Formats: sequence, C-alpha cells, structure tokens
Amino acid sequence: MSGVAQAEDPLDLSLSQAELEAYRDHITAFIEESTDAAGVDEAIIALSGGIDSTLTAHLAVEALGADAVYGLVLPSEVNRDQNMSDAERVASELLGIEYDVVEIGPLVDTVLESTPASMHADDETRARTAVGNLRARLRAVLSYFAANGRNALVLGTGNRSEALVGYFTKYGDGAVDCLPIAPLYKQQVRQLARHIGVPEDLAEKTASAELWEDQTDEQEMGVDYDTLDSILALHVDGPLSPTATAHHIGVEVDLVERVVELSERSAHKREFPPGPGPLY
Repeated sequence: MSGVAQAEDPLDLSLSQAELEAYRDHITAFIEESTDAAGVDEAIIALSGGIDSTLTAHLAVEALGADAVYGLVLPSEVNRDQNMSDAERVASELLGIEYDVVEIGPLVDTVLESTPASMHADDETRARTAVGNLRARLRAVLSYFAANGRNALVLGTGNRSEALVGYFTKYGDGAVDCLPIAPLYKQQVRQLARHIGVPEDLAEKTASAELWEDQTDEQEMGVDYDTLDSILALHVDGPLSPTATAHHIGVEVDLVERVVELSERSAHKREFPPGPGPLY
C-alpha cells in the first residue's frame, strides 16, 4: 500500500451488536419498501465480487427472498479473475440467486471503434479514466436494460465513504434507483457483512472499482479507508476542525484538507443536474 496515507490511531467506528442488528433491519425494510413503492417484481444488483455488492446482495435476499433478486456479473479484461469468481460464488453458492455473466469488453471496443478521434482523450491518464468510466456507464446501461425487461429495481452498492468523496462514476455505478448501504462508512460495511455471516475472505478483501488494470480504491485516493472514514466522521460529518482532526488521528492536516477538497469537488455527483430557478 505504498504511497497510501494511514492514520496512527484511526477512529473506531465499530457498531455494537444491537446497532448492527438495527441497521440490518433498517436496510432490509428499506429494500422491501423501495421495491413495493416502485411496483416491481424484483431487484437487480451488479455483482463485482467486492464487499459492497456482496453485502447489498445478502441484505436484498433477506428482504425479498432469493427468487426476487437477480445478479449481473459484468466483467471486462481489466477485472481480476478472482473477483469475478467471487461474484459468481456469491450468486450461486452463498445466495442461490439467478444471475447472468455478460462480458462488456466487446461493448467497450464497439464504442471506441465507432467514435471519432476527436471524442477521445490524447492524454494517457485522461484516456485511461475516460475508458474506465465508460466501462462503469456500460454496466449501468446493461443493468437498466435488464431492469426494464424484468420489471425490476436497480440496487446500488455505494457506501457513505465513497459517496462523500465522490468515489463513483457519475451515471455509472452512481446510476441506480436506491442505495441500501448508503448510511454505512466502509469499515461499518465490513462489520455488518461479518455480522450477517459473509465469509471473512470476502469481508476483508481489498477494495477496487477495477476501472483499469491493477487499480485499488486506496491507491487511487491516496488514503486507506480507515483513515478516510476517520476524517469524514470527525470533520466532514462531524464538528472537529481540520487541525483537531489531524491531531486526533495522527495525520498531516494537508491530508484532511485533501479529503475535504475531494468532498467539495464531487458535490455535483450527489445532486440532481442543476437548472435555473423559475423566472417568476
């Protein structure tokens, strides 16, 4: 995890057993109420093999039953084989839900080959990001195509930590009907997953959006999740100043300010597209 900032003493955001059970009930009730309100037959989840989609899928099955949850495994050439195997394992072995595997590589290639050069980035880093976001947005397209065909609701898998710093693709993995685990910081996602019986190898897995090869969340953000959660809880969500936050968990104040900048710059991702107010 070279180059990734870590707190000396990250904030313990552990939930008690009672709180974990309360969140379990709260989230499953939310999933059931959301599907009922939408008048749909089932829920769709894009399964990545990561802990966020794994936890969301488990809670959806608790809320709706395995027969009312449909999984999509949407690999490309940059996805680790182990993650895709884990995604299928979650669907078939752990939950017993119906699922399909759709390779998105050919769709990505078709878009790239069908578009003029003027649409493509000439900077290598920008091009990598653009194609990575294209992968995420094509997954959203496939999820909604299936949702329309199956009369289903698309469940997102984003957590509170990712949302607050904008670590998701706008109109990609952010394009969903609802976000069941939105109240939970990343370390709490892992806690709840363990609480409901998700195997430890899945609960502890290194997080990666896998928008390009060898990507990990923490390397891209430059901060590990426990430290990020601490900064968010103490300063962005909480009352402490940047300096007090940095002192409390043992990091440089520059790191706290960088997390704040990530949150402020990504505010547009957490809002509907803006428009002018009414003239009269």
